[in-house]
Amino acid sequence: MVARDIDIRLLRHFTVVAEELHFSRAATKLYVAQQALSRDVGRLESQLGVRLFDRTTRRVTLTVAGAELLRRARPLLDHHDEVVRGLGAVRAQFLVDSVGEGITPARVLERARAHEDGYEFYSRRFPGAGDAQAALGSGEVDAVFSILTDDLRPHGAGVRQRLVREEPLALLLPECHPLNESQSVRLGDLARLEVCWRAGNHVTAEWDQFARALLDHVGAVAATSHPPVRGVAELAHHVRVGEPPVLTVISHPPVPGTTSRPLVDPVPVVPWVMTWRDQEVHPGLVALNRAVDEAVLDEGWADLPDHVWPASPPGGERWGS
Repeated sequence: MVARDIDIRLLRHFTVVAEELHFSRAATKLYVAQQALSRDVGRLESQLGVRLFDRTTRRVTLTVAGAELLRRARPLLDHHDEVVRGLGAVRAQFLVDSVGEGITPARVLERARAHEDGYEFYSRRFPGAGDAQAALGSGEVDAVFSILTDDLRPHGAGVRQRLVREEPLALLLPECHPLNESQSVRLGDLARLEVCWRAGNHVTAEWDQFARALLDHVGAVAATSHPPVRGVAELAHHVRVGEPPVLTVISHPPVPGTTSRPLVDPVPVVPWVMTWRDQEVHPGLVALNRAVDEAVLDEGWADLPDHVWPASPPGGERWGS
């Protein structure tokens, strides 16, 4: 009789649920959506042909088969991780797509570099998450930061993803622009205003999709005649009297000769996520996740105002859910 293979990712997910006996807490610990975790447990039950959990609206308990699998799974996972760590120990580099200089992903990478120990982070930049995630799959890069869109959620085995930050947006203005008179700009004030969205270190194909949806939502006029612009020096030349203001993220580095005004009522937020290979155990990944956790606490990234746009990120998850 040929033995059935078990997906090690599904086994790991089962083990965390079995230890927590709570799907929501286990999903938080694994940085996955609760619905996806529930599907994974169902797939493992189908593969094995046994029920692993008894679930009610109030509690989750292990079946006899589930308790036996947990007993056998722990040493198997420990041995698997030991093998992978042994192979990964020779990797002195950890490559990250950090999108652009000075913005949220680059800030996470800067924090993570403080935890380097026997390896070094290298930053790469791709024009969009599609290219970056293809490179992730082929091993050319080890972790990818991107703006989350529905079509970039992981749909199959092999990758994991976590929400890093829902970042508020701002408007980059020439110093003498009338909107500079207030410390913030109401989102409704963009109606019928020509706005450039293709300038800044954060610009990717996913940003283009998100920004166009926002401009359409408020009735702004997209400045389609402007070519993509990256880098502080180019932006300083681009944002000047007579030119349209620029939609940007609040983490964008200061640009000489301009002011940045946060957008409010409601606050538009763009979701940043980090994606990595499911079996990745390199300490660089641990350092990146630790850096995100530190930034969330130190800089209050999870503290959102009551009214934001969109009402929920793709997939419906938000901090604390």
